[in-house]
Amino acid sequence: MYKTIEESQVTITQLMLPSHSNFSGKIHGGFILNLMDQIAFACGSKHSGHYCVTASVNKVDFLNPIEVGELVTLKASVNFTGKTSMVIGVRVESENIHTGEVKHCNSSYFTMVAKDEQGNNVSVPGIILKNDDNIRRFARSIARQEQAKNRSTAFKSSEFKKELYLDSLKDHNVRLELEE
Repeated sequence: MYKTIEESQVTITQLMLPSHSNFSGKIHGGFILNLMDQIAFACGSKHSGHYCVTASVNKVDFLNPIEVGELVTLKASVNFTGKTSMVIGVRVESENIHTGEVKHCNSSYFTMVAKDEQGNNVSVPGIILKNDDNIRRFARSIARQEQAKNRSTAFKSSEFKKELYLDSLKDHNVRLELEE
């Protein structure tokens, strides 16, 4: 079974309140991460027809601060489908309701796994790719998976070769005091 990306897309908008702010008066990053996880869950569950769990989150960069009183819109789409998992792309934008200015605050990729009532992984529908953007996002997800595999292998303690990395440390704020 296959579904179009549009069938599973989810968008939510929420007003940012003082109770969502941190000590500097900006919206707390943890609150935004919570909203991102919720919308990724909703999108993955809508696509799969099952409850989902978050398996991983790929890179969250906070690009612009969000102010109290702004509207925050989160958009989620299925970018990739595996056998039991999906990569959900989440985009966060804030809007100043007085000026209409919209800022891109962050984007991230959540890997969600569909589960049955007993907590077992279940197969998910594939996605129908309709345009170049769909293909780019799917291919990008494949590339991220390959990069993650290479990263975890290269830095596995039993495989790690410090000699390959010692030279790269010279330009960083570190001092080596290796014990023999």
